[in-house]
Amino acid sequence: MLLFLVLHTEPVYSQTDTKTLVEADSLFNNQQYVEAFTKYDSLLQNQQLYSPQMLLKMAYIKESLRDYTGAMYYLHLFYKKQPSRSVLKKMEELGQAHRLNGYEYNDLQFFKTQLSKHYMRILELMLLAAVVTVTVMFVSWRKGHRFSRTFKVGFTLYLLFILYYINFLNLGDEGIIKKDQVAIMSAPSAGATWLATASQGHKVPITGEQDIWYKIRWKGQTAYIRKHNLLELP
Repeated sequence: MLLFLVLHTEPVYSQTDTKTLVEADSLFNNQQYVEAFTKYDSLLQNQQLYSPQMLLKMAYIKESLRDYTGAMYYLHLFYKKQPSRSVLKKMEELGQAHRLNGYEYNDLQFFKTQLSKHYMRILELMLLAAVVTVTVMFVSWRKGHRFSRTFKVGFTLYLLFILYYINFLNLGDEGIIKKDQVAIMSAPSAGATWLATASQGHKVPITGEQDIWYKIRWKGQTAYIRKHNLLELP
């Protein structure tokens, strides 16, 4: 299912022309997936060198090994670098094929990713607009111009929105369950009520944490999962 994306996605960034990458690509093309993944992972973890196409190959390898947590994780990394509705759709299809929750396609998810990707650019533009406005206001005030109450209130609200954007805007954290037979509990305690037993690959929203537990949303209700059972997404 992922092979179509691997073969039809051109890298956005220049691939690193290293011996390791050439060897990894050769192993991948010869269907020696485990060996290829080891070399790809070395480039990603140790040297921080990768292309979107490499991430797709890593996702494809993980899927072929039935490691759906890994497959979705590398698809997520690819999506963060190159957001598109087609990738969200592929993730939804993969989730449906393996009965995994949390990968439903929606425009809100796409919007949140775009906002996250361009967060700093948007902030820079808002700050620039505020500085320009303050400068114009100061020059106009020196010339005797007086501003209306509506303008003052509007500009104050704009500055408060920038403050909120910097300090309080939360696009939501998510994680992927990385083990099988994971207990989902009603409270952050081993003695709490058992809600469900989850398998690897499900994606859940993270709403908080307490000691060794993550607070999550599981099928519409508040639940808890041990941190070592959840792979937090960047």
